[in-house]
Amino acid sequence: MHRHLVKSTLVAGAALAVLAACGTQSGERTSQAHGTKAAVPAPPEKKPVEGLPGMPPVLDPEDVYAADRPNKLSPVVKDFPSRVYVPNTESDTVSVIDPKTYEIIETIPVGRQPQHVVPSWDLKTLWVNNNRGHTLTPIDPKTGKAGKEVEVHDPYNLYFTPNGKYAVVMASLDRELVFRDPHTMERKKTVPVSCYGVNHADFSLDGRYFIVSCEFSGELLKVDTEKMKVVGQQRLPFEGAMPQDVKVSPDGKKFYIADMMAHGMWVLDGDKFTEPTLLPTGKGCHGLYVSRDSREMYVSNRGEGTISVFDFTQDKLTKKWRLPDGGSPDMGGVSADGKVLWLSGRYDAEVYAIDTRTGTQLARIPVGSGPHGLAVYPQPGRYSLGHTGIFR
Repeated sequence: MHRHLVKSTLVAGAALAVLAACGTQSGERTSQAHGTKAAVPAPPEKKPVEGLPGMPPVLDPEDVYAADRPNKLSPVVKDFPSRVYVPNTESDTVSVIDPKTYEIIETIPVGRQPQHVVPSWDLKTLWVNNNRGHTLTPIDPKTGKAGKEVEVHDPYNLYFTPNGKYAVVMASLDRELVFRDPHTMERKKTVPVSCYGVNHADFSLDGRYFIVSCEFSGELLKVDTEKMKVVGQQRLPFEGAMPQDVKVSPDGKKFYIADMMAHGMWVLDGDKFTEPTLLPTGKGCHGLYVSRDSREMYVSNRGEGTISVFDFTQDKLTKKWRLPDGGSPDMGGVSADGKVLWLSGRYDAEVYAIDTRTGTQLARIPVGSGPHGLAVYPQPGRYSLGHTGIFR
């Protein structure tokens, strides 16, 4: 046989062997046991989410928190110093904590009764909600310096629409949702509500609506984001209900509402706005914070000094951490690396740092009187929806 024929035969034989081992281009493989061919199914494509006009695209239709992975900081905030900003409602100050040393490095005077420290939609500003002072104090997170106060009536809490078009002021005692310019805070539209004590909210996966808790009348609202209109309202099925924080599940199918009088979380279908069911967590259930891997949610039980851990994948509570010497864990956030949960001690003039892997208390830091909605900053995410840091 000629040499070139031998070479061609060897090459052809090798090619056939590769095809036999790996299957055809269409994804078929030969069964070693039976010599049959079985199709390998391609992974199903995730249907893209048609979001609110102008909203950044949803990264993962099955995980609204996909942008919040450990240390995945936006270029806007990557050079900001890591700090914990604590509004002291009865001291009219913000305590600034260095999370590495657990020490207060500055105390910033602000307006009357600061309730929450809120990251702006564009991540560039922290707004202190001076509820009874009827002002917002801007803090530059790059320098830590406070700017000139902006007049805003009854700013109990503050959110931003997912497209960054409006700030939404939760005017609790005024019984209003006030849509404002997100930079100047100029009033654009006022939406009167019939419930009492609007305070917390979260947005749907597509950003087209948000669910609002009404603390003093035990009700929930569903608001159309684009139309700026209340499209649903219901009273919670519990006498004396007092709903607080609101969080949407990673897949966007459920909303969780903390209730400090029902001592648990209400769970409902946001799209259908169904009647919610109660999942007991602990006395004074108050704040809800999602882990960096989107698997768990930390639930602060202010009335008993504990934190419950809810597993989204198992759809159940799996752990309960108890603060040594008790406490009143309230509002806060998770560190950029996901390793520490920071919570204010509302009735104890202190802040808690808790290890998210073990539930161990890492630090207990004295601050001003009535610490409330503290913000850990910066955090991962492309933009902020408000409160103490809801990032997408």
